[in-house]
Amino acid sequence: MGSSSNYASGAVITPHYLATLAGYDVLRSGGNAVDAIVAANLALGVVAPYYCGYGGDLLALVHDGDLHGYRSTGRSAAGSDARDVRSEGHQTMPHFGAHTITVPGAVRGWFELLQRFGTQTFRQLAQRALVLAAEGFVLTKPGAFRLAGSMAILRAMGIDDSDLRENYPEVRANHRVVQPGLAKLIDTLSADGWEPYYEGEVAQAIVASVQRSGGSLTIEDLAGHTGAWVTPLRAEFRGRTVIELPPPTQGVTALQMLRIVDGLDLGHDGPDRDHVMIETAKLALADRDEFVADPDAMTIATSAMLSDEWIGDRRLRIDPNRAIPMRHRPGADGGTAYMCCTDGNGLSISLIQSNFTAIGSGVHVPGWGINLHNRGSAFSLEAAHPNVLAGGKLPLHTLIPAMVLRDDVPTHVFGTMGGHAQAQVHLQLLVQMLIDGKDPQLAIDAPRFHVDPGSGVVQLEARYSDAVQRDLVRRGHEIRVLRDFDDAMGHAHAIEFLDTGAIAVGADPRAESAALGV
Repeated sequence: MGSSSNYASGAVITPHYLATLAGYDVLRSGGNAVDAIVAANLALGVVAPYYCGYGGDLLALVHDGDLHGYRSTGRSAAGSDARDVRSEGHQTMPHFGAHTITVPGAVRGWFELLQRFGTQTFRQLAQRALVLAAEGFVLTKPGAFRLAGSMAILRAMGIDDSDLRENYPEVRANHRVVQPGLAKLIDTLSADGWEPYYEGEVAQAIVASVQRSGGSLTIEDLAGHTGAWVTPLRAEFRGRTVIELPPPTQGVTALQMLRIVDGLDLGHDGPDRDHVMIETAKLALADRDEFVADPDAMTIATSAMLSDEWIGDRRLRIDPNRAIPMRHRPGADGGTAYMCCTDGNGLSISLIQSNFTAIGSGVHVPGWGINLHNRGSAFSLEAAHPNVLAGGKLPLHTLIPAMVLRDDVPTHVFGTMGGHAQAQVHLQLLVQMLIDGKDPQLAIDAPRFHVDPGSGVVQLEARYSDAVQRDLVRRGHEIRVLRDFDDAMGHAHAIEFLDTGAIAVGADPRAESAALGV
């Protein structure tokens, strides 16, 4: 857990204190922000596999005086076909199993970020992760709860988790978790770069595991992967420029929400504001589920979705007194890790990395400690939908690292995990930080809502007053009250650059987060 603090130079924030410590050591020893965040991410993949890891995807925004967007999300296997999945009896895309595995992009992403911005080698930055994997780390009570819960979900869904159980033979608090296979992978990547993972012996093991589980991923699919430098999306909000990544992410969804409320009177905290933001979220999520996909498959441009005409139409649909129904689409939130870093020398990075639901697909790569993600579960099986599963295609991604600029200079670096909640949390954080003037920690600590697009239910943390809850029900919202600081509300982190030259930070108490500065 972090607190709002001012630092003279840099800071790193992640959802696990051991990962934050790995990044902090790099900053303290003279590494830059990208060095530090890679070191932190490598450690996080060891100690928090229920969030992210060496079988997941990665996206980032980097600011070094100029703004850079980076996407290393994998495509589906060339042999993927929605008809094949439907022929197995699935009406909607399964959440787990080999069909949900796209090419994992994170490993290539770490190397490509370091190649462009890093000052230290992968081997140097991987040392703490290697020790944590080889010698082990002690599971805390929250960590054991999340890891055991992820494995229980897979068992409940009928997924064979024997390989996973071999990697995590005992999952309980205060137990030391040792991962020799993952240590071997980290050592191999340190010695030989990303090539073994995508073209060599690791790639062969990945393909064997996927095909043994019924998938069609090939060596050619892995070897064809590369990250992409992409042009970020921008939208104005309260005199600042908010930066998000373009499709296949839901960055456009976050910007739609912000643009819609920017033309409305949000007043103060209370049911009127909550109602408007909830309705805004529902409208933007409906657009996302209808239109956002692999950019090569989209039928409408993001510029149209952010146009004055489009946004104005959505504003007019909001009834200040009544909830509007939303079309329900199946979906699942999943495990993701958001982290951010600035080094005091003009370099900042906003990075998000994910295995998705329940430690990923449930397909583990024996001998290498890799949990393969299930980001492909976001595909549709509707034949005419732009996000329909097909060969060599990028799935819709909920992952959205973000920044806020003023005169092209960062004022905030921020983001959150939380699947469908991510864009909604971006909205809530920026309303509190840029309208209410809260510092990052107060904004992150505040109670949140989350509209579930799978059910239309508005989930609220218990700190919402009974009066607010009654008022939302009166307006037609179906609500579900969750415990305070619930994982479903995301784990957000933020850095604010103050006019004094210092920085303020916020780390989410909903995770085992830590913020450390140098």
